[in-house]
Amino acid sequence: MSIQQYLKEIGRGKDGARPLSRPQAAELMGWLLDGQAEGPHPLQVGAFCLAMRIKGETAAEMAGFMDAVHARLPLTEAPASPVVVLPSYNGARRLPVLTPLLALLLVREGLPVLLHGATTETSRTTATQVLAHLGHSPESRLRAPAPGELLLMDPRQLLPGLADLLDARATIGLRNPAHSLVKHFNPLGRGGFASLVVGCYTHPEYALSMTATHAEAGGHALLLRGMEGEPVADPRRQPAMRAILHGQTVQEWTAESGTIPTLPELPPHLDAAATAAFTREVLQGQRPLPATLATQVQAIVALHRQLQTACHPASPALPVTPGAHA
Repeated sequence: MSIQQYLKEIGRGKDGARPLSRPQAAELMGWLLDGQAEGPHPLQVGAFCLAMRIKGETAAEMAGFMDAVHARLPLTEAPASPVVVLPSYNGARRLPVLTPLLALLLVREGLPVLLHGATTETSRTTATQVLAHLGHSPESRLRAPAPGELLLMDPRQLLPGLADLLDARATIGLRNPAHSLVKHFNPLGRGGFASLVVGCYTHPEYALSMTATHAEAGGHALLLRGMEGEPVADPRRQPAMRAILHGQTVQEWTAESGTIPTLPELPPHLDAAATAAFTREVLQGQRPLPATLATQVQAIVALHRQLQTACHPASPALPVTPGAHA
């Protein structure tokens, strides 16, 4: 099929549009990712974004979109251990962005962590800005991080066509499937290497659709209702979380309800410098770690161990630093 034929399938409105099969979705997304010069006309990109926004994505379509992304990512050497992937694309404006703290806590546990993300919203403080204050800068090329290492990547360094789709939001004014894709794909997927994606959603209904997507793709993930769209637990109350291995739910955590008994200690300001200082003080034991983040770290460590055993049965689990959650 041509791209025009696909647009006719998905562009018939909410009730008339037809879902694409996984291979069809992969082919369509492949055209979109392969660039404006050789690929679709900008009007066709806009038509795709609007049509999918109205129709909504099925699990098979999202899995197909991820197939297309994985097929075009840089090929890397095999990681020594499954990598924990933290997609950070929202930043924060009401509460401090604690994704850097989560990343560095996982690194302290000896896990390899890949944080990728970017945002064009100047009103938000981003994880990349906070990490810059802590001495971390993005890499120029994709590679597998070593155990106990944090690797930062910009989406344009991962896949320029995907970054172009993200940037289309500034022109069109609406999100498109790329904004869901970046929160759930595996940057090491081209080599078929297992990674644990910490995926987040902002509305409860997306918990079901994202669970279905990982079931269709056979993925590994910890899904939670992230703080302002970031893959980190709200420090004020325990969010619902779902652990997925090989597409199957293996554990769930119930969201805490009711009035918040006591507010956790948080940075006095939301800017990157204050958040970085708070992050450093928590890591050094000078401030208490919010209980919800401790629970999330424990869940990721346990899930990583299960994934490590499943992928490398003869390999020992990575050592855990004693007292890391104190």
